[in-house]
Amino acid sequence: MDTLRLLVVDDEPGMRQGVARALRNYKFGLPDVNGDVWFTIDAAETGEEAIGKIASAPPDILLLDHKLPGMSGLDVIDRMGRPEAGMVTIIITAYASLETAVTAIKHGAYDFLAKPFTPEELKTAVRKAAESLILTRQARRLAQEKRALRFQFISVLAHELKAPLGAIEGYLHIIKDKAAGSDPAVYDHMIERSLIRAEYMRKMIGDLLDLTRIESGQRKRELATIDVREAAKSAIDTASHEAKARSVTMSLHCPASVPMTADRAEIDIILNNLVSNAVKYNTDGGRVDVTVLENAGTVTVAVCDTGIGMTGEEASRIFADFVRIKNDKTRSILGSGLGLSIVKKLALLYGGDVAVKSAPGAGSTFTVTLTSSPEGQKARGAQAQAAV
Repeated sequence: MDTLRLLVVDDEPGMRQGVARALRNYKFGLPDVNGDVWFTIDAAETGEEAIGKIASAPPDILLLDHKLPGMSGLDVIDRMGRPEAGMVTIIITAYASLETAVTAIKHGAYDFLAKPFTPEELKTAVRKAAESLILTRQARRLAQEKRALRFQFISVLAHELKAPLGAIEGYLHIIKDKAAGSDPAVYDHMIERSLIRAEYMRKMIGDLLDLTRIESGQRKRELATIDVREAAKSAIDTASHEAKARSVTMSLHCPASVPMTADRAEIDIILNNLVSNAVKYNTDGGRVDVTVLENAGTVTVAVCDTGIGMTGEEASRIFADFVRIKNDKTRSILGSGLGLSIVKKLALLYGGDVAVKSAPGAGSTFTVTLTSSPEGQKARGAQAQAAV
C-alpha cells in the first residue's frame, strides 16, 4: 500500500475542509502498485505557510490555489523551484482559462482544476497526479537499479577477465624471452594453459551474449517441433571428450522420441550447460545419467552426477547471475557463473523451472521442467512472470 501526502493550500476554510472530506477515505488501485493508494491530508491558509510546511515535510501532491492573500500560487511554485523528488502540483483557480493553464504549466504545475469542482472532479485530478507521480518514481528507481546492475556487470566482467588475461600475458612474456629454459615441454604446457584460459574467456563472452539476448528479447526465436532425445544425445556427444579424459561414464535414459515445440538452439543451451557441468564438477571415474521424460504436456530433463556436490546454502544461490561456488574442490575449475542462470531464464521462458538436489560429496541432480506446447508455454510463462 502506498500512502501519499497531499497539502491543500487555500484561503477559504470551506475549500480546505471540503477537499479533506472528499479525499479522507478515497483510495484506488494501480496495476504496478502492490495494494491501494491512500492519502493523508494537510492544509495551509497562505502561500507563506505552505512554503514553511513544504520545507519541513515536502508533500507528494500540492493542491494550490492560484489566488492567495500575499504570495500567489504561482509565487509559491517559483519559490519552491522544480523539486527533484517528483512532487506534483495542481493549481486550483476560479479564473480558468487557456492562458491560466499555460501559465501554470510553464511555472511547473502538473495540472489545474477549475473552481467550482465536484468531489469526483477532484478525485479524478488527484488520481491522475498520483499515477504520474508513482510511475515517475518507479521509472527513476528502475533507472537507478539499471545503473547499479550495469556497474555490477562491468565490475564482475572486468574481475573475471582480468585473471585469465594476466595469466596469458605472463605466459607469452616467458615464451617470448625464453625465460623457462630450453625444454620444449615446458613451453608446450604454457601454451596449453593459455589456450584453456582463452577458451574460458570465449565461453564467458558467449554466455554473456546469450544472457543479454534472452533478457532483451532481441534474439530471433525459431520454434519448431524438435526431438529432445536428439538434443540430449548431442549434448552428451559434445561433453564426451572431457568425460573420456576423466573416465566419466555418461548414459542417456529416454524414450525413443520426445517431441516438443521449441527453439532447438535454446534446448541445446540448457542441455549443454547441465551435461558439461555434470562432467566438469564430477570426480574422476564418476558417472552422469541424463533422463528425459514426457508426461501430460511437460518434458522433464534430469541430469544426475556423482560429483563433488554442494551445501544447501550453495545450492540456494546457484541460479543467480555470476554465481560460482568457490571452495577447495572448485577453485581450479573455470566457469563464467552464467550457465545455470541462463538455464533458469530459458526454463521460465518455456513455462517451466529448474531445481537442484545436492549434498557435499554425494553429487547433484538438476531437474528442468519444460512445457511442450506453445499454448502451455505462453500461459505458464505469463504466470511465472506475474509471480516474479
